[in-house]
Amino acid sequence: MRRVFRSVPYVRGPLLSLRERDRWPAGALRLAHSCSALVYRQHGPHSDVVRMENMELPAVGHHCVRLKMLAAPVNPADINMVQGRYPILPPFPAIGGNEGLGEVVEVGSGITSLNLGEWVIPVDAGFGTWRTGAVCDVDDLIRVPKDISLLGAATIGVNPCTAYRMLHDFVHLHPGDSIIQNGANSAVGQAVIQISAAMGLRTINVIRDRPNRHNVVEELESLGADYVITEQALQGSEMEAIFKNVPKPKLGLNCVGGQNGGLLLSHLDNGATLVTYGGMAKKPLPLPAKALIFKNITLRGFWMTQWKRNNREDQTALQSMVDILSGLMRSGQLSAPPCVQVPFDTYRQALQATMESHQKKHVLLM
Repeated sequence: MRRVFRSVPYVRGPLLSLRERDRWPAGALRLAHSCSALVYRQHGPHSDVVRMENMELPAVGHHCVRLKMLAAPVNPADINMVQGRYPILPPFPAIGGNEGLGEVVEVGSGITSLNLGEWVIPVDAGFGTWRTGAVCDVDDLIRVPKDISLLGAATIGVNPCTAYRMLHDFVHLHPGDSIIQNGANSAVGQAVIQISAAMGLRTINVIRDRPNRHNVVEELESLGADYVITEQALQGSEMEAIFKNVPKPKLGLNCVGGQNGGLLLSHLDNGATLVTYGGMAKKPLPLPAKALIFKNITLRGFWMTQWKRNNREDQTALQSMVDILSGLMRSGQLSAPPCVQVPFDTYRQALQATMESHQKKHVLLM
């Protein structure tokens, strides 16, 4: 039997369950506004399960705000969530999108922390940003200053935050220290390069060999990369020449895995740490015994969503990080990743492009 869809959004996610509806004060569910949203009711290929639908929004409760969504990136994690291949899966029916920028257009009577017109981004994954409007609890939001670019604000909550945390939470780095990373031309990799440059760190950046390699090298060097090399160079004498000019890295950042990630281990300094935050190669990370035994390398993992959840009760650290990153954007030391701006009603273009090999992030503009 086909399930009837009740298009009512809820406080901490896209749709409101009966239990959650009972928690709202009397009259709070009076429907006041509507929005368009990209909804899916089952997991599968985005082309089969994602549809744009009109939804009604509840009236704004005492501790809630109403947002006009301005822009929302389409990230690989968003597609994985639609497919059912992500550790966090919202209940059906669900709205796609974990990252995005909204403008406050209405506030509840008990709200003093946000004002009309301010920009905000969601704290947690599963918010459902692929829609034109939302009503949510004020605690689900973090303020973003309006004096940075719209694309910068819309993309600040995941990749730059991931880069920032990895550069600060695992190794105490000093100006002049070096780090090494693979996947350097990814959005996280580009943020790592720029934040490292602002910290006075030297970066060794590994990319795949490709026909346009020289263009990629120039782009990364323009962001502040000190060295850009291919995976093949990790196995050659080029590394010896690099280490005549910079110290061996105390920190390695791995988003590829497989042999590529394993090669990073051999170039880390004694006592260094390798942080894995992705596995694009879909192959296990080989662990040379000598790196663990004789160099005492520490292996760690990082997931930005879990860090946010661990710090949810006191959002001071998250707000402080967003403020610092916004300051770097304001000063020109951190830029938004290259983006393709896609009108919301042509969303299929953005979803399909994210499935394919590309260098630019696609952002839905509402």
